[in-house]
Parts: sequence; C-alpha cells; structure tokens
Amino acid sequence: MHNLRSVDLNLLVVLDALLTERHVSRAAARLNMSQPAVSHALARLRELLGDPLLVRQGGGLVPTIRALEIAQPLADALAGVRGVLGPQGFDPQGTRHRFRLSMSDYGGAMLLPHLVRDLRQHAPGIDLAISQFSREAMAAGVCDGDLDLGLGVFPVLPPQVRWELIINDDYACLLDRRTLEGKPLDAAMYFSRSHAMVAMRDDTINEVDETLARSGHTRRLALVLPHWGVAPELIAGTDLILTVARGSLRDLVLDDHLIILPAPIPLPPVPYVQIWHKSRDRDPALRWLRARILQAAGQGAETQRKDG
Repeated sequence: MHNLRSVDLNLLVVLDALLTERHVSRAAARLNMSQPAVSHALARLRELLGDPLLVRQGGGLVPTIRALEIAQPLADALAGVRGVLGPQGFDPQGTRHRFRLSMSDYGGAMLLPHLVRDLRQHAPGIDLAISQFSREAMAAGVCDGDLDLGLGVFPVLPPQVRWELIINDDYACLLDRRTLEGKPLDAAMYFSRSHAMVAMRDDTINEVDETLARSGHTRRLALVLPHWGVAPELIAGTDLILTVARGSLRDLVLDDHLIILPAPIPLPPVPYVQIWHKSRDRDPALRWLRARILQAAGQGAETQRKDG
C-alpha cells in the first residue's frame, strides 16, 4: 500500500485524462500540458502502480485490465475532490478547456448560436469539439468517456447515465401545400400519404412510429436520410410529409409551396435532453457548461416563440 504523502496526486489527474482520451496528445491538450510531460507522467504511473496501464494499439492507447479496474473509482474520487472544491475549482474566464459534445442539426440550430456567442464573450479559453452520432452512439460515447455531453432525444438510457431536460418541443409537419388541393391535413390524409424521416440509421427507434403503433396505425416511410440540410428540398414537389420537432423548422425559409402545419394526430412532446456520465455529477467544469447550455436553450426557445 502506498503512503499518500509520498505520492504525487497530480499523477492521478493525468491518468484520468489518459484513460478518458486514450491518446497522449489529446490528454496533453485536455490538461494544458506538453506531450513529453504527459508521457513522463505515464512512465511514473506505470512504475508507481506496477502495470503498463495503457499500451499502444493502432493510433491510440488501449487500457490494460488493471487500468479498467481503477478507471471508475479514480473518476469517482476525482469528481468528489472537484465537488469539495466547488465552483471555485473551475474558472471559465481564466481556464483553457476543451469539451466534446455530440448533437444533431436540431441541437445545433437551437443552441449553438447563443452558446457560442456566450462562450466567446465570457469564456474565450473554452473550446468545443462538436460531432454528430446516432443516439445509441452518443450514449455509448458518454459511457466510454469519449464524450462529455450528448444532446438529443433518448427513449432509453443506461443506468450510469444522467439526463437533464433542456427543451420540450412539439411535432409539426412539413409538406408541399399544392398536394393538399385545398383540403385540410387530417388524420386520414396523414396515413394515406408517404413520409420522410431524418435519422442516422433506418432502424432508429423513433417516437412517432412507436406512438402510431400503440394506437394501431402505421405509416409508410418512403425516404429515410441522415441529412437534415437537404430534407426540406426533397419535400417540395413531392407528396411526402416530414414530421419533425417544430424547432428544427425555425430557420427554414418557406416559399410559396412549402407549408408547416400542426401534426393532425396526437403525438407526445419532444424532450430534448443533455446526458452525461454519473461520475461527472460533481465535475465543476461540466456543471458550468451544462448551466450555460440550459441558458442557451432558454434563449433559443424565446427566439422560436418570437419567430412563431
């Protein structure tokens, strides 16, 4: 057993970053250290713990069994220390920090304009690396430590993942008004028409079809695509209906043909949440970012109400 007084506890912070990033250069950037300094710290950790901890494979590092055993207790312990330090443990104005987020185009449209302006004004040392994955990949990234936050709609989450509601939206339908032929969009027309869906994969669980199935209905998905940017262009001039969260249509430039209508069938609200690993509950940096995202979501919702 090691005497804590003889151990440089800063090494544990380095180990936590290496286990999260699994890459020396990324861990160095995360810690605002040089790459040689992180490599030296890893050598000291290997000697201290009597284990290689991380071994090179491909372009990154793979943790050993010993490293995997201590990863979660280490993360919990450091989260506790950061919690004891409180908000003073993170100074957004004087800190260089990089957060890794994943979100859809919807999240980008609703949150990023306000969030990025806020960070550039009040926390210019904060960097964001934003990616787009399926909801399943986002949850896995949060669990594996590859993502700090995932933002989306998650019907099911692993028990080790926390969530917080940031936007409660509703569904709307986008279609070509010429195909209405002067008639209202009712349930009968909705089910008789073909539909489009934006999803990363065609087997993605979606709340619209689950709700329809519970009421004994189905719809034909004639088009499933991952690209939101082109989706509205594919609606114009076709009989397709696109049923999406209303906020995702906020910045759409409507012409004489495209029209946004309320969904003619009862559908649940769209709970857009941010998720993180429970070991990061008391991480002051992540708590700070979550609060800024909540603020940006409120500003985005207010903009949507004014535009609507």
